[in-house]
Amino acid sequence: MRLGITLMLVVAAALVAAAPAHAQRQSLADRVGSLEQQMYNNSSNQDLLNQINQLRQQVTSLQASIEQLQHDNAQLKQTAQDQYLDLDSRLNRLEGGSAAPALPAVPASAPKAPAAPAKPAAAATSERPPSVHGDPGSLAVTGDERTSYNVAFDALKAGKYDDSAQLFLSFLELYPNGVYAPNALYWLGESYYATRNFPMAESQFRELLSRYPTHDKAAGGLLKVGLSQYGEGKVDQAQQTLETVVAQYPGSDAARTAQDRLQSIRLGNQIR
Repeated sequence: MRLGITLMLVVAAALVAAAPAHAQRQSLADRVGSLEQQMYNNSSNQDLLNQINQLRQQVTSLQASIEQLQHDNAQLKQTAQDQYLDLDSRLNRLEGGSAAPALPAVPASAPKAPAAPAKPAAAATSERPPSVHGDPGSLAVTGDERTSYNVAFDALKAGKYDDSAQLFLSFLELYPNGVYAPNALYWLGESYYATRNFPMAESQFRELLSRYPTHDKAAGGLLKVGLSQYGEGKVDQAQQTLETVVAQYPGSDAARTAQDRLQSIRLGNQIR
């Protein structure tokens, strides 16, 4: 009997002694599992950080590319403007020199007339007399009107845009309906456009189109209305105006310039 009780006590003591060790093993396993979970989380966080850093680098690279494209686009715009002004000036110079009619051949027996003194070549910066299609009218120009016009035009060619604007305004006050009034309106608009005063430029070009819709400068005036609108930030209106230039004056220099600017605007819209 005593032996049985002793055995039971021994077994009970053994179970009591074994319980803490088991509990300790469970606690250690939990701690190991927790550490492993932390390590896994840290690894995941590191992967996320690496991905974020890569995305940041890509965004920075894209921003640099966009800024470069915007810079290139601005340079293209300025180049197009400069080329148009240069082309317009060259066309005026080319159109200004009208070819003299061929003289009939002088018979060999006829006495030769004394050679006339050579006339000085027309100035490279001269502008041809204006003309209005469908209204040949009287194109007689008084010396005073032409002289006043030349003074303003010379200031424009010299790049003195503020001065040329004032001079063209004065000219239009003196000769509001003069033969050179349409040209003066056009170049007044150019003077404002060159100084980036786009609202005033658009106003002058619109007045030209309103008063002289069939003038030689009408196509360029409508083109400059569109470019002035673009300079004012009216992109949608500018596109419509430029499309009108292409449709209304097909094959002209103004239409080609308008088409180039439309492509530039569309490219800029795609980049944004």
